Amino acid sequence: MPRIDVNRSGEMEAFVQVVEAGGFSAAARLLDMTPSAVSKLVARLELRLGIQLVHRSTRKLQLTPEGLHFYERSTRVLADMDEAERCAAAGAAPRGRVSINASVSFGHHKLVPLVPRLLEMHPQITLDIALTDRIVDLMDERADIAIRWGQLPSSDLVARRLGETSQSIVAAPDYLAKYGTPRTPQELEAHNRLGWSYRRNTPDW
Repeated sequence: MPRIDVNRSGEMEAFVQVVEAGGFSAAARLLDMTPSAVSKLVARLELRLGIQLVHRSTRKLQLTPEGLHFYERSTRVLADMDEAERCAAAGAAPRGRVSINASVSFGHHKLVPLVPRLLEMHPQITLDIALTDRIVDLMDERADIAIRWGQLPSSDLVARRLGETSQSIVAAPDYLAKYGTPRTPQELEAHNRLGWSYRRNTPDW
């Protein structure tokens, strides 16, 4: 008959934590459980196996020979379970709606050309792409992914550097012929300058 209401992996994990933490109280803190709950899991495991795994005392915890053997096997089993879960998660096909927020120029030149290939590789994904040069609250916009340049303000968002870009100051030849070519950044203060028409993270020109 199949076993019913037996959490074998939970009992095994509790036992391994007790051994590695050196006691029930320490293991309970790691597992976010009460010491009595951890003790009951290990006791239930011993009852089910019909053997004693640990010698309990007020001073220290000591494994029995059977407990040592079971501990060594249990660590391998739990490691295999973790590996199986990682492989399953990595192999799962991406699906669902993904909201991407990016600047207009980057979106047109870099992001949009990649869309056909991405949807071909992952047909179960639906893309929602918003292109704007405004500073937006990504949480309010419900953006899953945002692509921005510049310094990242302090936040709980996770950032990854994608690359570098550069900026140049340019002028029309006719303007320079009429007003002269600035030689230092300070000389720009005396010239007509075209800036951004939208709010930016950096308020300077």
